[in-house]
Amino acid sequence: MWTPTPERIAESRMHDYMQWLRQTRQLSFDGYQELWQWSVGHIEAFWESLWQYFDMRHSTPYTSVLDSYKMPGAKWFDGARLNITEQLFRFHADDGDQAAIIGKSEARETVSISWNEMRRQIGSVANALRAMGVQPGDRVVSYMPNVPETVIAFYACASIGAVWSSCSPDMGTPSVLDRFGQIAPKVLFAVDGYRYGGKDFDRRDVVAGLVQALPTLEHVVLLPYLRSDASVAGARNWSELLAADSTPHFEQLPFDHPLWVVYSSGTTGMPKPIVHGQGGTLIEALKGHALQSDIGEDDRFMWFSTTGWIMWNSQVTGLLVGATIAVYDGNPGYPDLGTLWKFAEEAQLTVFGAGAAYYANCMKAGIAPGKLADLHRLHTVGSTGSPLSADAFNWIYEQLGSDILLASISGGTDVAASFVGGCPILPLYAGEMQCRCLGIAVYAMDEQGKPLVDEVGELVVTKPMPSMPLYFWNDPEGRRYHDSYFDTYPGWWRHGDWLRITPRGGAIIYGRSDTTINRHGVRMGTSEIYRVVEGMPEIIDSLVVDLEYLGRESYMPLFVVLRPGVTLDASLVRAIGDNVRTALSARHVPNEVFAVTEIPRTLTGKKMELPVKKLLLGMAVDEVANPDAMSNPGSLAYFVEFARTRAAEKA
Repeated sequence: MWTPTPERIAESRMHDYMQWLRQTRQLSFDGYQELWQWSVGHIEAFWESLWQYFDMRHSTPYTSVLDSYKMPGAKWFDGARLNITEQLFRFHADDGDQAAIIGKSEARETVSISWNEMRRQIGSVANALRAMGVQPGDRVVSYMPNVPETVIAFYACASIGAVWSSCSPDMGTPSVLDRFGQIAPKVLFAVDGYRYGGKDFDRRDVVAGLVQALPTLEHVVLLPYLRSDASVAGARNWSELLAADSTPHFEQLPFDHPLWVVYSSGTTGMPKPIVHGQGGTLIEALKGHALQSDIGEDDRFMWFSTTGWIMWNSQVTGLLVGATIAVYDGNPGYPDLGTLWKFAEEAQLTVFGAGAAYYANCMKAGIAPGKLADLHRLHTVGSTGSPLSADAFNWIYEQLGSDILLASISGGTDVAASFVGGCPILPLYAGEMQCRCLGIAVYAMDEQGKPLVDEVGELVVTKPMPSMPLYFWNDPEGRRYHDSYFDTYPGWWRHGDWLRITPRGGAIIYGRSDTTINRHGVRMGTSEIYRVVEGMPEIIDSLVVDLEYLGRESYMPLFVVLRPGVTLDASLVRAIGDNVRTALSARHVPNEVFAVTEIPRTLTGKKMELPVKKLLLGMAVDEVANPDAMSNPGSLAYFVEFARTRAAEKA
């Protein structure tokens, strides 16, 4: 679909890096695939080369690059001390009045913050936090939308060495407390509300509830977002933190000092509080943005996201390569799906990213981005969150022209990185990600741990990555961390995605190989949905599956067992949706709800989510379940008929 011109290859950062390896290491590679093979075959040499190529700022040098290949537990760049926020200000020293952050939302007009002003605000907020008693290792949490103030607050925390964690204000109180309640925060940043789809949502009562339910909180900072006079009892106003001009001070921290806690849900228990380190996040961001996506100081970069998705974290690290970042808060479909494309013109974007569902929706709605807005500056369009269909690949090139690099990527909250993605020096094929990312030893594996080519297998990483989690919070023995990724292939990371590596080295993701819900890129554990649904008095039991698979639109049916005498009528379906929307988020409301007499369970009582999911995706019943291992084998009959009827309707 696309082949880079010789000029584009020569101007790319990837080409520059390869030339640097030739000149400084006497290493020459016949194309990207040879470079990738070297990067995973000599991972210490590769990651050390990035440290030196990007000239990472540090106060103390490392004594070793990697202590072992042990997973989990590998230790990177031992002895080094640095600060991720300090890396921001190596750029634009001579043009500090240039825009660093451009922000727009449904509630505000466009604002622009220069590099100089960003530095001042980061210093002021950091010093205000120090005055509140915030020290390295303290947790600071955010219930803020995707606005410039959230970016400022994050980097201020990182400059101190405080540990950041974020939830979007559209998330309900139970979902937020399931996350923040695990990490004992000292400070909360919050807004009075947000605007979405032209409607205002007051969150002051939610903020007050969070304050009451989080006993470790000592300070609350409120950003008046909907109303300039908004307040919450006991909270300081954001403007107070900016009152005094301050030069930032960058605490020098170990490479593996905690940077943030992000959350990725499994099928049981509370959301997993995943801790990433300052250094691992930094070096992975430099590689991913500069080399794989070809983003640099002259770029203007946006990836549409909420603050509860890992793509917000990826977006804000675009500043680490000197790019201007553009953030948008609101409904991308309000007043129509042209909103983001018009913002792309206004912000003069060169790199535009969004979830695959956004492009699919634009395509179905007949949106013509190139006619709605002047997008001639775009050189790269990114997609992630779920597989991007071949039809969507075609649509993007039809709409935006033949000189666009479509960087379809797949990674995860768990590693804050891409496993497979884009490359500015490789050709692109419809429906296929261009390559495995440098330094990531990722393979499609069969059940015996044999690498597969041109066959679908489990996505497995066989060697450590600097951005792998340091640990899970409140998991002192590392048991939950180990069981989440390393129990299927001991010593190797199993991510939970279906992957096919093509003979030319490209990659295709086919969706989740486990039962975690993936709605528009935001992962939610089924257990979180069950807590809401089964907390309703009308419902005894439930089962939910997400049937997103290889570019199909996500379809999430919910099956419920009702109490005797209860009928699944429109009002109960509406109540289920309202409860899920309030407690979790609107994107996790099921597409349809069905009443069943019983939920399939194993002999040990576990819900058989994965067998039901496979059955509804078209597999034969004898391939997905063993009746002798079930407590109620007759329960599968309903789902067999459901799958048959649905397949007939789609035929």
